[in-house]
Amino acid sequence: MAPQWDLIIVGGGAAGLAAAVFASDRGGKVLVIDSAETLGGTLLVSHGQISAAGTKLQAEKGIDDSPEKHYQDALAISRGTIDRDLAHLAIFNAAETFDWLMDCGFDVMPDCPGTGSAHLPYSVPRYYWGEERGASIAKVLKQEVLKRQERSAVTIRLSTEAIGLAANGEDQVNGVIARNPDGSEDELESANVLLACGGYAGDAKAFEERNGVPLYVNTAYPFNKGTGLKLGESVGGYVRGKENYLCNSGWVLEGDAFPCEVTGRPSTYPETREPWEIWVNVHGRRYIREDEPSVDVREHALLIQPNYRYWIVFDDAILKEAPPVMIDWTKDQVAEAFESHPMFYRADTVVELARRSGTAESSLERTVEAYNASVAMQNDPLGRMHMPKPISSPPFYAIQCQGTAVTATAGLAVDEELRVIRKDGTPIKGLYAAGEILGAGQLQGNAFVGGMMAMPSLTFGRLLGQSLIPMPSYS
Repeated sequence: MAPQWDLIIVGGGAAGLAAAVFASDRGGKVLVIDSAETLGGTLLVSHGQISAAGTKLQAEKGIDDSPEKHYQDALAISRGTIDRDLAHLAIFNAAETFDWLMDCGFDVMPDCPGTGSAHLPYSVPRYYWGEERGASIAKVLKQEVLKRQERSAVTIRLSTEAIGLAANGEDQVNGVIARNPDGSEDELESANVLLACGGYAGDAKAFEERNGVPLYVNTAYPFNKGTGLKLGESVGGYVRGKENYLCNSGWVLEGDAFPCEVTGRPSTYPETREPWEIWVNVHGRRYIREDEPSVDVREHALLIQPNYRYWIVFDDAILKEAPPVMIDWTKDQVAEAFESHPMFYRADTVVELARRSGTAESSLERTVEAYNASVAMQNDPLGRMHMPKPISSPPFYAIQCQGTAVTATAGLAVDEELRVIRKDGTPIKGLYAAGEILGAGQLQGNAFVGGMMAMPSLTFGRLLGQSLIPMPSYS
């Protein structure tokens, strides 16, 4: 007897919805289940930045680009740590995915494509985003999959959790055990199962277990609880990529009871605001020249600091004369934060500031003295160029900043056909994975490679939807 479904997709985000569209268009019987009450997944909370080379939009704008150039950029930015097979598969198929997205009405911003600025830029403009960020992509995907639901080509079951995988005696996955909204359970048979249910950054316990690092912030999609990784492991799959954990340049958090909310972002991009302050670690020592031009160097310098934490230190003259140190804050807002915010510290002496902020007292005092001497000579041992004022006018201030990661670093191991594999490299029949479940550590390596999370999710979903369902025969 033929299985009830040709393809069961666990997860209604970028990868899952793309797979549903393309599999159903080839005549496949497709079921999408998602534990959330709505479709969209991580796209609903992400920036949704995507990258693709050789697109129609680039051609219209006279931009000469190719997948090979994109691939070489990804290798260079990640310093060769990106998974080469997955990167090649994603990048050399991205343009077709992007062009399809545009044909479906993606509201790409008029200044796109760009090279990117938040992380190391591309050598060619190939970076895109919509007016509503990730929600722009989700809108297109939902529109397309709901069209197919209306003609019964796709079935969608929301608020339905995948709690297990079914396998036959030949060690082949042939279905999903699902828990329905009323608590009942179904065993759903399928020729193929695609795990596209996100990572684990929405669950503090899973995040720390998988990364070995606390989950510092509440910014991830709350349904990303690591369910898909557990499902893959339950039938012999394994997780890889943990060693590529990378944090951003730091945010100011609401407190130190993690995970917690974000108060704001300090201005750490010297190209938009040159630094007046110094940055110190918990030992009270500067760990980098604050005007280091490479965001990648700044991120990796923070990566080796205790608890990925640092303090921005300055004095009253800098508070009054410099542009606000917090992005999109006024000077008054910064000054007011020292009255009430637990991560903003003020003291009449540098020693007292260190005591209150939790940095080493004698070290911070020596650090400030050494920096002031560098300002006087305009010669900094760390190579800093912009040193407009010493830190010498009390009161003194410190703002605690926390490096954070907002995506899952580790992910299920797959082969070049996106089949979930065992540690010996053999594939688990009938089981595939795509999306954030593969992990940022595989898709970006030990770096932030622009657009290499959402775009591979879309592309891998499209490729699986096309490859898992045979073309219909009209003979």
